[in-house]
Amino acid sequence: MKTALLQLCAGEDKASNLKVAIAMSLEAIAKKAQFILLPEVFNFRGDARNKEVLAKIAEKIPGPSIEAFIPLAKKHKVSFLLGSILEKAPDAHAYNTSVYIDPRGEVRAKYRKIHVFYARIGDKIIKEQDTFRAGRRPTMVKMGEFRAGLSICYDLRFPDLYQNYARRGVEILTVPSCFTRKTGVAHWEILLRARAIENLAYVLAPNQVGSDSRGMQAFGNSMIISPWGEIIARGSAGAQEIIFGQIDIKEVKKARSILPGIVK
Repeated sequence: MKTALLQLCAGEDKASNLKVAIAMSLEAIAKKAQFILLPEVFNFRGDARNKEVLAKIAEKIPGPSIEAFIPLAKKHKVSFLLGSILEKAPDAHAYNTSVYIDPRGEVRAKYRKIHVFYARIGDKIIKEQDTFRAGRRPTMVKMGEFRAGLSICYDLRFPDLYQNYARRGVEILTVPSCFTRKTGVAHWEILLRARAIENLAYVLAPNQVGSDSRGMQAFGNSMIISPWGEIIARGSAGAQEIIFGQIDIKEVKKARSILPGIVK
């Protein structure tokens, strides 16, 4: 199955972000991609700590940002993993939510980010719990002959989530992200390849690129990783682009036949 990761440099203008994401999706469709993945916070990347801003940008699911992709999925018979949007939650908070749309244009799954990010990057502190409610449930979805386990960005540092998915039979782990350059240089590739190797599963990780309004720089380097931990395709560190790669269920079965004791 031909897979496409959209490496975006999203900003604070939702309409502009959606326009770019749809244009890139159409380009991926024209190049025969069957599964298209967008990064975390693809429709709004900015400072959501302001409650008025958050109230304005957070959406119900399905809402305008999700509904924009439903006709594309239905018309072209492709599936989308909309990396994440800010979903309305109680008490002026939001969930950071990933949404899967199947080739019939139906919303088949949504995953709310379980592990909210907390880090000190230089003189900046990022504390997502001030804005986001944590999700509680791992989420799997069937897509053709594959089963996928959904996650978002910071979840990558918590291997139990992915091992739980592997024990439940998934062959794909999705990790849409807005991984920072500071931590990305040190950990991004290592963690992605480790999750693939530990679980003998494909890892599909579209990442943001460029700087946001706060000056936080995303790492880019979106990746498709094989079940053997090999990098099939990799994006650059600085460009908005589409990364393509083929995934094949036979490669998962092959890896698991060599090391049958790992996933059980």
